[in-house]
Amino acid sequence: MDANLRFWRAEGQSFFQRFLLWADALDPLLLLKSSNEIKSTRLSILINEKTLSEPIQNNQTKKAFLLSLSSVHPDTDKIIPVLFRPPAFMPVTLPLVIVSSVQRHARHSFFWQFVFHTYTTAFTLVNGNGTPKAEEYSLPQKQLLLGLGAISYSACVGALPLVFVNRYTLKNSLMHLVVRKLLPAPLLGLTSAFTVAMVRSPEFDNGIEVMDRNGKVIGVSKKAGEKAVMETALSRAVLFGTTFFLPEVLMYCVQRARLVKNPRALGPVRMFVIMSVLAGMLPVSFSMFPQCGEIKRADLEPEILSSTEETEFFYNRGI
Repeated sequence: MDANLRFWRAEGQSFFQRFLLWADALDPLLLLKSSNEIKSTRLSILINEKTLSEPIQNNQTKKAFLLSLSSVHPDTDKIIPVLFRPPAFMPVTLPLVIVSSVQRHARHSFFWQFVFHTYTTAFTLVNGNGTPKAEEYSLPQKQLLLGLGAISYSACVGALPLVFVNRYTLKNSLMHLVVRKLLPAPLLGLTSAFTVAMVRSPEFDNGIEVMDRNGKVIGVSKKAGEKAVMETALSRAVLFGTTFFLPEVLMYCVQRARLVKNPRALGPVRMFVIMSVLAGMLPVSFSMFPQCGEIKRADLEPEILSSTEETEFFYNRGI
């Protein structure tokens, strides 16, 4: 079992523990670390690694693990490209979310949502489980086609509310509020989950590696792959559904209460609210499910169970 997964098992048992770890690991300053520094940190972790059965007390060791968590893929042991590391997720998606939320024309909305889903889909692909790699399986080509299809479909669905608003004049103010302000949030949440499920579909088609508590690979399980993908898709839906929905509600309350006197100040206030919600929801969504996922013996395939007497198995959920 990779050192990152051992660390998550030891330090990320509860939601609160995972939230605190992600709050530190998502620090954008970690993106400034060089590849050589990451490699040396990773090497020191591997050299000094021991079985992580208790929380780490040494602050320097914890910082080294945070750099490893934010920069190294636990399945491939490779350094993740800078733009697709977890600390880069908010700086890249924030302007895309803001721009997408203020569009008034369907064509512009489609373009920006296409860009948004392209990045999040690529992020999902890079940070997914690294097991599916059979020689007879044209993985990159199939995932590329699935990703492009999911991105195009999601961008079209996301632009539908503006198509409806622009084509039909909505005289009812409540209907206008629902279609233009409230409907985009669940649509973005659903399409974000859809892109995750599509681009990571090889994980539940081919299965992912499951390990015993000592880190020994027991087999490849499709049921574990399905569980990993569904948990990640749900967390992504919660992240972007909330990030689109909550700012609209808050801004509606601000305008109704006339807390902002100058209409020109509404734009900066809106951007600040979106940034605050996204910054708070990002570690929440990443922490919803354990990074080192657990699956019970009864939930695995019989061919895996026949080779071991273990009752609990673990896998890399991905992000």
